[in-house]
Amino acid sequence: MGLKEKLHETKLKFQGKKMAPAFNAIHTFLYAPNETTHSGAHVRSADDLKRTMNMVIMSLVPCLIFGMFNTGYQHYLALGEIDAVTGGFFGSGFWTWDNFILGFWKILPLVVVSYVVGLAVEFVFAVIKGHEVEEGYLVTGMLVPLIVPVDLPLWMLAVAVVFGVVIGKEVFGGTGMNILNPALTIRAFLFFAYPTWMSGDKVWVHGAVDSAGTADAISGETVLGFLAQGKTTEMAQQYDLADMFFGFIPGSVGETSTLLILLGGLILVFSKIASWRIMLSAIIGSLAMGLIFNGIVAAEWIPEYSKFYSLMSFEYWQHLLVGGLAFGIVFMATDPVTGAQTNRGKWIYGFLIGFMSVMIRVFNPGYPEGVFLAILLMNVFAPTIDHYVVRGNVKRRLKRLKNATIYPKVSEGAEALKTETV
Repeated sequence: MGLKEKLHETKLKFQGKKMAPAFNAIHTFLYAPNETTHSGAHVRSADDLKRTMNMVIMSLVPCLIFGMFNTGYQHYLALGEIDAVTGGFFGSGFWTWDNFILGFWKILPLVVVSYVVGLAVEFVFAVIKGHEVEEGYLVTGMLVPLIVPVDLPLWMLAVAVVFGVVIGKEVFGGTGMNILNPALTIRAFLFFAYPTWMSGDKVWVHGAVDSAGTADAISGETVLGFLAQGKTTEMAQQYDLADMFFGFIPGSVGETSTLLILLGGLILVFSKIASWRIMLSAIIGSLAMGLIFNGIVAAEWIPEYSKFYSLMSFEYWQHLLVGGLAFGIVFMATDPVTGAQTNRGKWIYGFLIGFMSVMIRVFNPGYPEGVFLAILLMNVFAPTIDHYVVRGNVKRRLKRLKNATIYPKVSEGAEALKTETV
């Protein structure tokens, strides 16, 4: 008897017992479910929740690997051990094992803690409530390490994961019932509970903050940090458009490379997992808000000494290249559970996310990143958007019905024709 057969036999022994959900989750993770329907009409398909989640994880892997290289690169660059000129996409300063090894050992614990703590909470709730463990946290567990600073203490991450899974999902009934994106709920908790570890100009590069939370000599200022402080010239001297697009800039672990985020977005769109309407409308919304701010600057309605001037004058399309805007649009806003469900609602939902992200970014120079707040806000309003879209559709159909011409039944028409002929 092989291992698979032994596990299946053990699974049968667990049926009806308290720990059955926990064992079933492990069995399903290792093997495809062997239960099939035997009666009734149903559609046969290879797609299931686990395969869908695995596809999202695969689209995130390039960002994860790049983040490992970039973590080491930014650290050694800040120490002056790497020349920024040699660190381009094809440069010898970036794709080195030293960079990868440092990043690997810094990021791997974040991934492990995220999955171990999050899945432990899922298992506990599954055993208590007596339902199967859903695969929804497979994606959340990968997203969380990619949207936090690399030096975030592991105990803070563990506390935030417990809060996000319990308050953000389980209290609503589990996967498919939550109204807030769990990964963003975790990030919001970290931001408001431990702000010194989630914002500022020192937390984005490994080694810039010591274990006690004290700023070190290493600079970890991001592009948005430069702009928020009005250091446009310094930013231009340190980073160019290629750096912003390829991702050779400080930031959260997986949010820096717009190129790889775009690749992941294409994978999700062509696999029909994520909505291209939300992505496109969010891009349009961010460009529209950026154009408005650029127009205000061009009209000289705001003085150059204003604290908002640098971010307002930042090229409208370059907002997509820095910070977490692109990552949030592709991997967070498109969450099928917390986003809008109707096609027209997706256009409205995505546009408002992009529009408000840039607005929050500009008007909050103390923390010049607003995409996660914008997405969480729109998560709350997504059901309202769908409600009014459906209500509008019903009104239009009732109006068409009211104005429609009512023709007689075929039998009545035939009888009338027969009478006229006689």
